[in-house]
Amino acid sequence: MSTDPLAALDDAKRGRLETVLRLLAEERASVSSVVDGRAWQVHIADSLTGLEVPELREARRIADIGAGAGFPGLVLAVALPEAQVDLIESVGRKCEFMRRASEAAKIGNARVLNARSEDVAAEEGREAYDAVTARAVGRLSTLAELASPLLEPNGVLVAWKGKRDPEEEEQLANASEALAMAPERVLAVGDRAGSQHRHLHVGRKTGPTPPNLPRNPGIAKKRPKG
Repeated sequence: MSTDPLAALDDAKRGRLETVLRLLAEERASVSSVVDGRAWQVHIADSLTGLEVPELREARRIADIGAGAGFPGLVLAVALPEAQVDLIESVGRKCEFMRRASEAAKIGNARVLNARSEDVAAEEGREAYDAVTARAVGRLSTLAELASPLLEPNGVLVAWKGKRDPEEEEQLANASEALAMAPERVLAVGDRAGSQHRHLHVGRKTGPTPPNLPRNPGIAKKRPKG
């Protein structure tokens, strides 16, 4: 792959994402703290670094948990038109923004779900995805727990994180058996993402979802395993 994440975009795809960023800059509800000229680097290039993970590039069903204003989910949907991307977000105003943005930018393969990921995983989303993404959502063990029941066996979690934290990584390793989620590799993408300490953590679903997952909404964050 090119070292420039934006090389993945042709003119039509750039145009769709320009529409998203224009709406983000006009949005009066608080959906993102970066809406100015830095947004191409902070939101778009950062999201596109996920394409450095081959399993994400090849995924056909992707769940973006804690999707926020649509990054990386909307960006991945534009870059991967053959994939179905479900944007899972519990905050209504953020979901309304993502729906308006996807409609205006004609991103037909993105679906916004105003729900907690645990509720999606307990019903239609259980083991339904071959990739789960999460950007600035929570601790690694929490993300692995939220991803596990959504992922089919051998599916991958790609988590956008900042500076590496050995304690956090050890917590995930300790929880991996209980979650059926094994940490696999960490990619340093800071020079491409425009964020000095940006890392992508890749975890893999190692078997069937443990029967006690998902736990009730919010528990994975309040009482992470490991």
